[in-house]
Amino acid sequence: MDKTLKKKRQRSTRRLGMMLMLVIGGIILNLLGTLVQTHFELPIYLDTIGTVTVAALSGIVPGILTAFISSALGTFINDENIFYSVLNIMIAVAAAYLISRRSANSKRKPLRVVSLILILSVIGGVFGSLITFELYGMPSDAFSVNARAWCAQAFGASPFVAHILVNWAVDLVDKTITVLVVLLFLHLIPERYKRVMWFHGWRQTPVPREELKRKKSRDLAGIPVGTKLALILIITSVSIALAMTWVSSAVFSNYSQEESKDTVMGAAGLAADAIDPEMVDRYIEEGEDVPGYKETKARLTQIRDRIPKLQYVYVYQIREDGCHVVFDLDTKELVGESPGAVVPFDEGFKDDIPDLLAGRPIEPIETDDTYGWLLSAYQPVYDKTGKCVCYAAADISMDHLRDYEQKFILREVLIFLGFFLLICAIGQHISRYHIIYPILSITSRVSDFAFSDTNEEEIDNNMARVRDLKINTGDEVEDLYSAVCKMGTDSIDYLKSIQRQADTIAQMEHGLVMVMADIVEGRDSDTGHHIQRTAAYARIIMDKLREKGYYTDQLTDQYISNVEQSAPLHDLGKINISDVILNKPGKLTDEEFEIMKTHTVEGGKILEKAAQKVQGESYLEEAINLADYHHEKWNGRGYPEGLSGEDIPLSARIMAVADVFDALTSKRVYKDAMPFDKAVSIIREDAGSHFDPLCAEAFLDSLDRVRDVMEEFKDDDTE
Repeated sequence: MDKTLKKKRQRSTRRLGMMLMLVIGGIILNLLGTLVQTHFELPIYLDTIGTVTVAALSGIVPGILTAFISSALGTFINDENIFYSVLNIMIAVAAAYLISRRSANSKRKPLRVVSLILILSVIGGVFGSLITFELYGMPSDAFSVNARAWCAQAFGASPFVAHILVNWAVDLVDKTITVLVVLLFLHLIPERYKRVMWFHGWRQTPVPREELKRKKSRDLAGIPVGTKLALILIITSVSIALAMTWVSSAVFSNYSQEESKDTVMGAAGLAADAIDPEMVDRYIEEGEDVPGYKETKARLTQIRDRIPKLQYVYVYQIREDGCHVVFDLDTKELVGESPGAVVPFDEGFKDDIPDLLAGRPIEPIETDDTYGWLLSAYQPVYDKTGKCVCYAAADISMDHLRDYEQKFILREVLIFLGFFLLICAIGQHISRYHIIYPILSITSRVSDFAFSDTNEEEIDNNMARVRDLKINTGDEVEDLYSAVCKMGTDSIDYLKSIQRQADTIAQMEHGLVMVMADIVEGRDSDTGHHIQRTAAYARIIMDKLREKGYYTDQLTDQYISNVEQSAPLHDLGKINISDVILNKPGKLTDEEFEIMKTHTVEGGKILEKAAQKVQGESYLEEAINLADYHHEKWNGRGYPEGLSGEDIPLSARIMAVADVFDALTSKRVYKDAMPFDKAVSIIREDAGSHFDPLCAEAFLDSLDRVRDVMEEFKDDDTE
């Protein structure tokens, strides 16, 4: 066993190594496609050939691994690649299902190929274009712009719909080329190598999937282990992802806000440096006519235009009645106020008005009102005496921050989805081949064993099927399997021991029955092998009845065995009949015959007492029926109770045919043996009167076996 497991583990290691080599080759193919597309600026990508090839040759897990690693390494060529890893993984899954080795011989292969091309183009073209739009907006390269314009004109589509249609059409070409190249690879690789390349992960002797499905389909009291493991993996991964997304988003938001504060404060400081404090009052009173006003305004405009994200730059003198405009630059969204105009305080500044009036510096203020979501910085401008003559202010629109945060979260979600699908695929693969399949295999084989017949050959075959699993997961599951094998082997040995003891007891019981019957029959000088023949005839009749479909609800294996075993006791009551009557050579008188008839009742009484002493022996119940009623007749004219039809126990109706036929064909002191054909004709004539017609029919349809019994247990005339 150890050598076998060692060889299996070596083969698994070699198979794992081959899978990793195939994955590396697929990654190289993908990266080469990315390099070619980037270098020649092609509209098609050719970056999934390796993924589709690996998925087709080795399965879902290697395909997903190739897709994710390719996307991660592709960021060194194009930093956007990682965001599309989820699409590449979806492509790997579709390829594994539609053109893998498992479906290569399918008659519907052409349909599968066409379906794969369409599915891959939808994944890459439609879903990919949606991701691109959300992250970067509409592509602005010449090809994309011209293609969208043509599509919009040809189909009357909106720019967004045209964007999706163009990307889908381009990706349709890309995925058609990809699938055709992969099919060429598959055609060139010999089938024997394809079988080795398929990564299944079995840690045992493979079990037919139909057997595993049958086991899965059985009703379960709770949730299957596989579902529980999947739920744990999903809940854990999602929880970690949500926590990481929340933390990273908060960090990103704080960083962006701090960066915006630094920017707006720097812009306000530059604006303050551009102001001549000694000229502020004249700027307010005389406006643009004051020398130097226009030059200062131009410098402020340069500051606004050179600093990204900066939206407004203005200079206010803060007084009790409001903000007196010194400079207020025009923007696309707003026309600036004229010098000297008074602007009311914004609601967001009410807490800082005392500081502003006092000319003290204040922290940047975040407001969300008439002018939108703004971050404002006010830098005081002091004259030579140290008096604050005005504030230079700058506003940054924070709407871009919200947009950045949304895109940042989308990027995180896309990266997480790719990583999540990879982890789920690997986790499902490991749990399936290391836990679920081994446990299902064990329970399936053990269940079959538990419900099988108890004959030794069947038990040994079922135990051999359990041992043939050869589970080698190297963990607690393997320990469980070893314990099950040991327990099964020990249980079988114990059952065999019990069975041998039961067989011995049964043989002893049968021997005692035969000895008892021989003692009774030994008192009758005419019976010879009567008990052997009648038991054999009863078995013949029962076999034929079941073959014909008669009385099938009664004729079970156990019932037939009970009747056959108890048949020798049907004349047990003769032990209480006088030898004078029992062995009388002539015809019995009426009185003597009435005494002889009591052997039925006496036999039943003896067997009833025996049944009370020996509990659970069901064959004694039939022995009582045989002893009591084997002289009853179908028409109700028999004895001792005059029962008729099916009121007579079936075993007694069967014995009636066997007993009468043997009496007719056996020699007695008062008569010769009747010829076989004559005895058969009597059975046929009395069917429906003396005998149950179905029992008689079964007997008459088995005459070849009846002759064989007569020959085997032929009486010696000298006895």
